[in-house]
Amino acid sequence: MALLGKEARPSIENMIIEKNKVVVVDYKLQKDNAQGELVEETTGGEPLKFIFGIGMMIPGFEAELEGKKSGDEVAFQVHSEDAYGEYEDEALIDIAIENFQVDGKVDYDNLKLGQMITMQDMQGGVHRGVIKKVGLDKVQVDFNHPMAGQDLFFTVNVREVREATESELDHGHVHE
Repeated sequence: MALLGKEARPSIENMIIEKNKVVVVDYKLQKDNAQGELVEETTGGEPLKFIFGIGMMIPGFEAELEGKKSGDEVAFQVHSEDAYGEYEDEALIDIAIENFQVDGKVDYDNLKLGQMITMQDMQGGVHRGVIKKVGLDKVQVDFNHPMAGQDLFFTVNVREVREATESELDHGHVHE
């Protein structure tokens, strides 16, 4: 078996973003457009690392990064339908207060407006929501994603693109 010379090995610098590649980026996320409110930024901190094309990222984000390579910088808007979806009024649910009992009593001190809660449905599915209203007989919980209905604007610097390892693909996430 002959060893390949260095020139025959694929260069990480030339690797493009496509399915099953590990992508490492710095990004800035703003609401609506480049002048919008800053939501979060990774520059100067821990970069975002993900496996491209396996459903880890919002569709519009991946669509804009596909085909890019290490060193590329891009800025783009992702409309809500290609991000976290439209806001759905049906996801604002009134839940009977009895569902919040612990040892037969409702602990109202732990039911605060704006609090993120996790609930399980009858099929075992887990859902995260935000408490919007607490009444005597029901609690209103919003199960929409906090960014639902929101257009997003990203400024992205692609730091690295590489092959995902077999183990990373099996586990569905990037290993350090």
